[in-house]
Amino acid sequence: MGLVSKVLVVGGGVGGMCVAIQCAKQGIAVDLVEQNPHWAPDGAGITISGPSLRALREVGVVDEVLRLGGHWREIDICDADGRVARTVPVIPAVGADDLPPAGGILRPVLADILGQATLRAGATVRLGMTFTSMEQDADGVDVSFTDGSRGRYDLVIGADGVNSKVRAHVKPDFAGPKFSGQGSWRAVVPRLHENSVICMGRTTKAGMNPISATECYLFVLDKRAGMDFIDPTDWPAQLAGLLDEFGGELGELRERIRAGTLPHPRVLYRPLAGHMIAGPWHKGRIVLLGDTVHATTPHLASGAGIAIEGALVLAEELGRRHSLEGALLAYAGRHYDRARLVVTASGRMGQIEQEGGSLDEHTRVMLHAQEALRAPL
Repeated sequence: MGLVSKVLVVGGGVGGMCVAIQCAKQGIAVDLVEQNPHWAPDGAGITISGPSLRALREVGVVDEVLRLGGHWREIDICDADGRVARTVPVIPAVGADDLPPAGGILRPVLADILGQATLRAGATVRLGMTFTSMEQDADGVDVSFTDGSRGRYDLVIGADGVNSKVRAHVKPDFAGPKFSGQGSWRAVVPRLHENSVICMGRTTKAGMNPISATECYLFVLDKRAGMDFIDPTDWPAQLAGLLDEFGGELGELRERIRAGTLPHPRVLYRPLAGHMIAGPWHKGRIVLLGDTVHATTPHLASGAGIAIEGALVLAEELGRRHSLEGALLAYAGRHYDRARLVVTASGRMGQIEQEGGSLDEHTRVMLHAQEALRAPL
């Protein structure tokens, strides 16, 4: 018998599903609870870096992701009028030369792929519920749930996101995520290029990443004073206004957003916040994963990817160590530097954008981080 025989995963996002799959492969009984009754995130596109595709191959879903998504091998970095200033090749991750170096997919499509894989792996999934309390002793964790049921587990994995409730049991003094100074806007638009495209305005960054053979997601990052509420009915007009300084194809998309004539007219917005919490990432038999401890802004397109990698490392250490404490310490020890690289490099890129800083430095930070992340786990 391994270190644990029964695990609870709190949170059915990308990291939670991947750790459930990897633990179930080892014969561990896995319960997963997800507060969203529909198990489908609200989102447009998501970029999947080469290292993330490599990790998804280990999970066992990369073929389906590539079939239903899009991919590219170069990034065109442009000015506000869409003129290409530099084309940056994207190099595959080490050990993944047979995979594209970068890809994208609709976020709900990725969630469905991983959800089906979670069920096939044998995990028990309960939607529309979460925990109300958990108490641990030396041998396990007693958990009460919102539906009135109870369970006892050898290990609880908190994968419940940036505003995690599980985190209070491990890091009770954590003050909460910090606003980055930018907001993120997204919409699904027709695919116009083979490459990924990034256009740099004065303090606004816009781009398009392929998410299928025919679609991209448009992303816009703008400088903001705070996390003030914006009425969702105003999101299309606000996004169109942010694109006023851009010409070319982005200008044409701006007018289609204003007119509401895109095939998928819905616009999404969220303020960007993040954090990097020092290890250890566990207390007794409760451990944290993904955004609970390393929430990043999207500048490196590696937030979901680094959560997948964390899931792989955690499950691997549970399968190879002789003590649970050793496994949980090794998980954070192996994963911390890669997660911190994503958070800090993404944060620096955001600062450069807000300050209207050097495009060359922005590119250097991006390329340095991408090269480091290509290395094996």
